[in-house]
Amino acid sequence: MNTLVDVKSKIRDVVDFPKPGIIFRDITTALKDQETLKVMIDYLCDQFKDVKIDYIAGIESRGFIFGMPMAYKLDAGFVPIRKPNKLPAETYSEEYALEYGTDKIEVHKDAFPEGANVLIVDDLLATGGTAEAACKLVKKTGANLVGIAFLIELEDLNGREKLTDSPRTVSMLKY
Repeated sequence: MNTLVDVKSKIRDVVDFPKPGIIFRDITTALKDQETLKVMIDYLCDQFKDVKIDYIAGIESRGFIFGMPMAYKLDAGFVPIRKPNKLPAETYSEEYALEYGTDKIEVHKDAFPEGANVLIVDDLLATGGTAEAACKLVKKTGANLVGIAFLIELEDLNGREKLTDSPRTVSMLKY
């Protein structure tokens, strides 16, 4: 049994969503299957079992889905990286380019103690803009970025090329 093939078979392809020409990789069909969910979390955690991790930083919103159980399993804290104006205390923010315009993500200034080891988690690596911004946020806090974990990587969009600050970038499934 090939675990990666089995997980990939649980992800639904939605053609022409959110616009014509796009194939959306819908992870909700994989998440609802308890065995597949376990395999995904275990795989991502296993990729970093040799690294001391103090905090998992989950990127809003699907990074929260994977980040929380990973933090539990890796005996780490969890910190959300959010869209603007969602965090109540003082924040660092980082802007990144979208296809049309820009967006921004934020983290609390006191999210991590200086020198803490942080693993960033998100569901999908596409163009890399959001993940690159998250890396910059971790560095602004004075914490150490130990890696980034994704469930899915869309290889033809070359997002990995933007993640030069990450000592280790892992994706479970590549399309």
